Formats: sequence, structure tokens, C-alpha cells
Amino acid sequence: MWNIFNKMSFSTNLKYLECLRWSYTVPILCYMAFLFMIWMLAVPLKQNIKIVKELNVDSEDTFEIRIKNSNFNTDKKPEEEIEQKNEYLVNVDDEEYLNKDSTRILMEVFEKADKNNNKKLDNKELAQWIRHKIVEHITSAVGSNYELFNLIDINPRNGVITWKEYHTYFLKKRGFSDKYVGDHDERRHKGMQRSLKEKIMRDKASWMEAAKSNPDSLTLDEFLAFTHPESSITNQLVLVDELFDKFDRDGDELLTENEFAILQTEGNGDETLIVRQDENERRAEFRKTIDLNGDGKADRRELLHYVAPQSPRHSEHEAEALLSLADNDHDGMLSLDEILAHPDLFLKSKMVDTARSFHDEF
Repeated sequence: MWNIFNKMSFSTNLKYLECLRWSYTVPILCYMAFLFMIWMLAVPLKQNIKIVKELNVDSEDTFEIRIKNSNFNTDKKPEEEIEQKNEYLVNVDDEEYLNKDSTRILMEVFEKADKNNNKKLDNKELAQWIRHKIVEHITSAVGSNYELFNLIDINPRNGVITWKEYHTYFLKKRGFSDKYVGDHDERRHKGMQRSLKEKIMRDKASWMEAAKSNPDSLTLDEFLAFTHPESSITNQLVLVDELFDKFDRDGDELLTENEFAILQTEGNGDETLIVRQDENERRAEFRKTIDLNGDGKADRRELLHYVAPQSPRHSEHEAEALLSLADNDHDGMLSLDEILAHPDLFLKSKMVDTARSFHDEF
């Protein structure tokens, strides 16, 4: 009997020891496993990163944004490669300027504009050079408009460009994949930089101004008004109508010298205030730049010539403005040193960057 009791007691103690062993072992093993998991999570996944690099996987929202010379001219270098010294040359007309610093650009422009080689630019030389640049820019804009229109008008090719067609072209020109373009949500612009979103918003506003016949599409001339508003005949006709509304007091669609020179504004009652400030200057401008046939009246054709950017008055006014701002010695002429002393002023002017100057105005 005693032997049986001893065996039972030994068996009980053995089970107790086994239970005690596992009660210590299991928590220790769990704790060690927990530490191992923490260590694994803290280790960088170097091998995974290496694999991604080797495979060169392109993400849907990864792309390279390129800056353009103007709305549709040839692309410039990527934004990170553009030097600060050329920050104003975003719409430069002549590609030979792209890789030159501002000093070299201004020196070359000065040399070209200085026709008599006297190391000075007078009002006439400056105005002639600016008009040359304006005519060059307008000719280029009008000449490339039809080609670009046909490049975008493809889905379907029906003689008008829809906003969707333009927006697709806009995205593809900036490096977006076909998949991104096809899935693009215009309300959110997922994966797009803020500066590019703002550009789209500005384009949308310009689109709505240019779209006269249909808000969802642009005709050939409306497209020119959208890309180069300064070159559009439609926009110039609108300016002519504004001149008639402002000055043609008898409504005969003929602008007389008196109507243009003597400004009249209505008072609070039936009174009319006559403004004669700079009347002589306005009469001189009417005779010189508006009344082309000298009959004392200007019709719609003459006013259209007056508002056109190729009109000499625009280049003359710009030349006068540049002289007044940069002619430090007040000799009525600009030296190279005076121009180099005001680089920002000239780099953004029609003298150098005609397209940028126009697009800032419009």
C-alpha cells in the first residue's frame, strides 16, 4: 500500500514540475518571439528597394514636368535645370538665348538694335527694334497656329478643338502616361503639382474668354485667341468696338479728331465734364497713327490698324517707357551700361522677350 502511495505521490510531483516548467517556458518563448518581431520591423527593407530600382517600375503618378517656352512653343529644360539668371526667359522667342546668361543676351540685343553703331540707342532705334520683334512674334504665332490646331484636333478631326482634346494634349506634352491621361480626374488632378494645377485653371479661364461660339470648343481663330490673344483678329475687333463705345458720341461709327481728343464724362445730373488734359498730345496721336488717309475721321479699318500689335504706336510707347525708366543720365538715349543696370526691366520687355511681355499683358 505504501509503495502504491509513493508512486502516486511521485506521479503527482512529476506532473507539477512539468506544469511549472511550461508556465515559465511559454511566457519566455512569447517574449522572445515578440522581441524578434520588433527587431524584424526595425530593419530597413534594403533588398526590396534594390529590387524596385532594378525593375525600374514606373508609378502611375510619377512623372517629369517640363516647363514650356510659351503655351505651345518647344519645351525648355526641366524645371530643376533652369538657371536663376534666366528666370524671365520663359517665353523667349529666339532659342539661341536659352543657354546664355542675361548679360550676354542684353549685349547681343543691344548690338543688333544699334543700327548706326554709335554705342547708344535713341528712341527711334529702340522703337524700330521693338517693332521688329513684335512683327516677328505675331508672324510666328499666326504661322504656327494652324499646324498646332491640326495636331490637337484629332478626336474626332472635325474642325474644332474641344477642352478634352486640348487637356489631353496638355498632359501628354508634360510627360504623363497614356494610362494617367485616360484615368485622369480633372476635378482632383491626382498626382499633379500645385503649379501645374494653377496653370490648368488659368488655361480654363482663358479658354472661356476665347470660346465665343461654343463654351466647350474652339474654332481656328478662337484657338489663336486662346494661345496668342494679342494676335487674334477677333480680339482686335473687340477693341475697336470698345473704342467706338467710348469715343463715338454721335454713333455714326466714324471717330473724329474732336471725339478722340476731347474726353467727356457724364456728371451726377445732366452735367457733362469736358476733360482737356493732354488734348494736344491726343490730337497729334490721332493725326499720326489713327487717321491714315488724313480726312479727319477714322473708320473701322483705320481703328483696326491702330489697335493691332504691329502698329508703330505700340513700339513707340514701349520705347518711351524704357527710356524714361533706364535713361539715368537723361540724354534721351540708352547706353549698354544703362541697360545692364536694369536687367529685369529689359529681359521682360518686348525688346528681348516679346512673347512673355504680351502674355503678361493679356
